[in-house]
Amino acid sequence: MWKNNDEALKERFMLAMERIYEIREAVDVKQPYSDYFQTVAAFICKVKEIAEKDAAGTLEELEEDNRRLYEDIVGDRYETSYANPSYSTALMGNEFGKLFSMLYAQMYQMIVFAYAKRLENFIVYAELFIEVYNLMEQEETEFLSVKDTVYWFFSDYSDLFARQQIEDLLITGNTVYEQIIEQSDEDLRYLYKYGMNITENERKMAEFLNKMDKETLKQTAATFVNGYCRGFEVTKRDLSKKDRFELRYAIGLEPLIKASLPLWEEKGLKPTYRHITITTTPANRQFEYDHRYDQAVYLDRQYKERRSQVFRVTYEERKEEARRYAGPVVLETFGEIPFEPKNNADSYRLNEKQQTLSIELASETRSIMNEYIPEDETSFTIIAFPVPEIGDQFEEIFKETMKVNTLDNEKYIKIQQIIIDALDQGKFVRVKGRNENKTDLVIQLHPLTDPEKQTNFENCTADVNIPVGEVFTSPILKGTNGILHISRVFMRGLEYKELELTFKDGMISSYTCKNFDSEEENRAYIKENLMYHRETLPMGEFAIGTNTTAYAMAQKYNIFRRLPILIAEKTGPHFAVGDTCYSHSEDLAVFNPDGKEIIARDNECSVLRKTDPHKAYFACHTDATIPYDELGAIDVVRADGTEIPIIRNSRFVLPGTEELNKALQIE
Repeated sequence: MWKNNDEALKERFMLAMERIYEIREAVDVKQPYSDYFQTVAAFICKVKEIAEKDAAGTLEELEEDNRRLYEDIVGDRYETSYANPSYSTALMGNEFGKLFSMLYAQMYQMIVFAYAKRLENFIVYAELFIEVYNLMEQEETEFLSVKDTVYWFFSDYSDLFARQQIEDLLITGNTVYEQIIEQSDEDLRYLYKYGMNITENERKMAEFLNKMDKETLKQTAATFVNGYCRGFEVTKRDLSKKDRFELRYAIGLEPLIKASLPLWEEKGLKPTYRHITITTTPANRQFEYDHRYDQAVYLDRQYKERRSQVFRVTYEERKEEARRYAGPVVLETFGEIPFEPKNNADSYRLNEKQQTLSIELASETRSIMNEYIPEDETSFTIIAFPVPEIGDQFEEIFKETMKVNTLDNEKYIKIQQIIIDALDQGKFVRVKGRNENKTDLVIQLHPLTDPEKQTNFENCTADVNIPVGEVFTSPILKGTNGILHISRVFMRGLEYKELELTFKDGMISSYTCKNFDSEEENRAYIKENLMYHRETLPMGEFAIGTNTTAYAMAQKYNIFRRLPILIAEKTGPHFAVGDTCYSHSEDLAVFNPDGKEIIARDNECSVLRKTDPHKAYFACHTDATIPYDELGAIDVVRADGTEIPIIRNSRFVLPGTEELNKALQIE
């Protein structure tokens, strides 16, 4: 299974598994813990035995093995699983219950380690389990001694995990995932070589793409390959110095990726792969949500500083590979039934000190990465495709999405330039909602000292951000005030109902939603998942989406709630909280197709990068879109108070933009 020649590791593996088999059969710890250790031991043995088959067998056998790997956390089984913090604490008490639930959840990573042939990772997790078991064999076991064991495991092995994370990002080669893509074909058994949860989404997606004719596949692949390269061209960055990029994708898209490989080779580029950015349908989203802050067990200043140090040392060791890294290519999927999480009172939470440390760690690692991989020397591209879960019309929606992703760039450049020319006359923009939408915002624009050569808004084409269809800017924060209200929005896998953000001088001053019965839960939900534990965030971007074709698709198939932000942001005005679109590359001059320089690359936060870097960036950028049907007006207001209407009652009214209304069907 492992294809590893390290005899010492093999011996450790054999000894660890021998001990775990013993625990599975006869547990020598007292109740209420004995059943827990037998359950987890049986899980580890099951992972080993199934992975050792190396995805051999019939398709039906592989489907059954894959089901067995995740059966304990799927559906109603999760209610009585030790992976559920509530169940675990009910049986073993608050301290041990929470910790042991966290430990079991961590053991699920052993599935990916086994299938990715990472013997050392598998062993150290197995040894952690044994060490905790040995402590619990004692007559009286102090909780703190067990928690310390778990703490030191994550502290000591942060070196291994952080190093692997960076090396996977930077090193090309014959990885497991590269082999899976190269060997993928109509025999869907290849899907089970990942070890990740495989559902109808992945199987039907692969079947559909395998039926697609080769020329269509190639043309679709060319959309994101050429878009990626165009991203370097429009920003005047030198792609010739690069020879590798990170490929992030959803399982099931392998036929499309395989069709892209010759195109990448023509560009002199090879992909790298990281298992943490290869996605699949989760076995249980509530399970993932319940364990999102399990790092509370070990996150302290010592851990943060050690991890940052490992990042720096590893990037220094791999600086040549880092210099040749071009940036990520992201193939997303969308269309899953929106997830509405339930708050589990027994899950770990970060305390205030840990929230601060989490923010600092994200900022530091991002800063270190930018030293070795400057953002003004890289680019990216993102494209999204629907999954079968979107409904019975999946194949139709997929083809419509391909149409949306390949709209005529030149046509949109001309129309969007008309909008930009109007916006550049303004001192600020006023956005108001329609009907039940309470949005009432003023967005301050940067002054143009030379309007013949300068502009505030980027004319966004289908390069880094596919599909085409927006003009965007980084607003001045001072004077950007008001309420942003959206009835329902789906961001980073979570749904927000009646989201309201109030801005004062560009910073969020208050926030609420209606996901939960209590205001306290609603505010906590936003702070954790949208603001990443910060007290406030700036408005980093204001944009007007122009892709009415995407809006019409969503309206036709009633899939507004299923759209990814990548497409949704093009179907109305959107606002990002966090960093600007030019984060870490503000000093790089950027020009529109008409030759004008986009001067709105900074705001009052990002400009601090030269004097107080820790206050300049937030390591997040989250978009929220008001759909056209909730939009009352977008007006540009000149310094003398006169207005230029852009949108009124959900329709474009600026002369020269009428073409965009043809796709709209708004009453």
